[in-house]
This record gives sequence, C-alpha cells and structure tokens, in this order.
Amino acid sequence: MISRLIFLTLLTFLATPFAASAQTPEARTKWPVKDGVYIIQNFRFGTGESLPELKLHYLTLGEPHRDAAGHTDNAVLLLHGTGGSAHSLLNPAFSEVLFGPGQPLDITKFYVILPDDIGHGESSKPSDGLRMHFPQYDYDDMVASQHSMLLDGLHVDHLRLILGTSMGCMQSFVWGETYPEFSDALAPFACLPVELAGRNRVWRYMAMQMIRNDPAWQNGDYATEPVEGLRGANDLIVIAGSAPLQMQKNLPTRALAETYAERTLDAAIAHTDANDFLYYVNASRNYNPEPKLATITAPVLWINSADDFINPPELGIAEKMVERMPHAKFILIPISDATRGHGTHTQAAVWKSYLIDFLQETEKK
Repeated sequence: MISRLIFLTLLTFLATPFAASAQTPEARTKWPVKDGVYIIQNFRFGTGESLPELKLHYLTLGEPHRDAAGHTDNAVLLLHGTGGSAHSLLNPAFSEVLFGPGQPLDITKFYVILPDDIGHGESSKPSDGLRMHFPQYDYDDMVASQHSMLLDGLHVDHLRLILGTSMGCMQSFVWGETYPEFSDALAPFACLPVELAGRNRVWRYMAMQMIRNDPAWQNGDYATEPVEGLRGANDLIVIAGSAPLQMQKNLPTRALAETYAERTLDAAIAHTDANDFLYYVNASRNYNPEPKLATITAPVLWINSADDFINPPELGIAEKMVERMPHAKFILIPISDATRGHGTHTQAAVWKSYLIDFLQETEKK
C-alpha cells in the first residue's frame, strides 16, 4: 500500500469526481473546523424504506449571523461530489482560494457548512453494518436530509449560497426546485440538469456491474472486499475523471503512465467499500430536474469545463437548459493548463472571479 501522502497527491493530480478519500482518515487542515452530528429519527426515504436513526455528520467554519428579523443571512452550504466527504472541499486548491481573509467565502464573514452526504464520510452508510439492506437512497433523500439538518440541527433557516461540485452540482438543482426560496443563490459546478443517460449512465452502470459480477462480492455479504470488481470499477473512474492535457504532461512515458495507474488503483481500492460504492454511484439513477427547471427562481451561476469527460460540451445540453431557468448564467471554461477535466470544479482559482461577481450581483442591498 502506498503512503497516505502519495495517495493524497495522486488524488489531487487525478481530480476524479469520485473522491476515494471518503474512506480515508480525516485530512489535516489548517482551518478551525467544528465537527457536528445530527440524528434524524425515523427518516423515510423516497423508496418507502426508513431508518430508525439517520446520522448526518458535518463540519462548519465561521459563525452564523442573523438579520433584524432573526433569519440567518450568511450561511453557505458546500456540497461534495460522489464518493467524497466534507473534508474533500478542504482541499487546498479549493479552501485556500475561497476561505481566507478577503476571499469570496471569507470565514470571518460567512458561516460555511460542509455535510457528509448520506452514504459518505461519517454519515450513515451501508458499510456501517446493513450492507445491501441499507435503504436505496437518492439525491432527493440527500437534499431532504440536508434541509432537516440545517433547520432542526443547526437552526439555519436561510442560505446565502449553495455551491455544489459534481454530485453536489446536481443536488444544487434539486435544492432549487424543492426549496426555491431557501437560498439567495445557487452555484452548481460540473454537471448537467438532465437525466443521466447516454455515455454518462453507461460507464456508471459498467462500473457497478464489475462489482456485482465479481464472485467475491457475494451479493454484498463479502468477508473481504471484491478486489477485482473494485479494480475494474475504479479503472472506469480514472478515465471518466481524467484530464487528458495534464496526464500527457505529467505522464509522458509508458513507464510513468503505468506506474501511476497501478498506484492510483491500489490507493482507491484500499479506501473504497464495494457496497458503499454501489450505493453512491447508483444514487443518481432517478435524477432528472429538467422538467421543473423553470421553477428555479434563485439566481444560478452554472459552470462546466470544456475538458469534462462526464459532461462533454459537444452535447449542447447546457446551452438549451440554461434558457429554462429565469435567472441563470452558464459559463463553459475553455481547456487550459489550469483546468483538470471534471475535477476543475475544485480548482477554485480557475472560476474564483466568476464567483466574486456572482456574490456581488446577488447581494441584498
């Protein structure tokens, strides 16, 4: 097994949408984070299943502020990607560009909330013991649980901003439709607000099938992880989340490319539970905000990058969908030495200026 330092370096370079760090020890951070846990009693999922207790873990930075009417007016909800956790967005490429003094989400001014979604990090997930008997959650369940955590756990009744990356991007659109007046603004980065079909669903389905078809998986009741299935699944994730320009630049020889592949896959397998993987990849199965996009009344800053394999710009979907929302702006970041494929969503320096302008435009006078 490679060292944790090498593992985190590989994750930063790869910038995959599915951060294997969901299963790693907590990353060290210079930020004064506060840990919290909120328990939702008898949480009912969209499938009709329920849990007696649903645990949601979260981190916070800064302190809440309330306006004259007693409503929170400085809370920012940051939503991580598939397989990630609250700690994923403490990545220096994200946090050090956004959270410091005078920066867009300066934690001396904003109350930043970073939840571990259902199935991720320290929140309730299949690997806690239920395995494949864990309720089949989806993005609607994630958003509903976040809403409950904010209102009843943190007593936050309004958000200044929801900023979501990858899976969090998709949840941002769900938030905008489900709770249209809860947030002043939405910033979905690296996704499309349509059903996951075509190549996007194909590679996800193939990744899940690789685990299910591994005899060692045993319908989720394995004694040891189904390594071959996990390796095949993570093969696809490496490609889906990759940035071709950076790979060619940093892995210019066959030897370097193959060494990188082996180290990256070994690290991912060591920190991934197969059942957790199946659940969080499949959580997107019924995502489709397209029919109700017109109900998103909050201002939207939607950013994708041109080298995103998962959300390829040649589909032309974004240009059509942005017109469905009354106050939305779509920005496609061109490929450059600064972009990282799908992982550009956490390279905050690339899109920081757009966020600054957006916060100014949506600030209440």
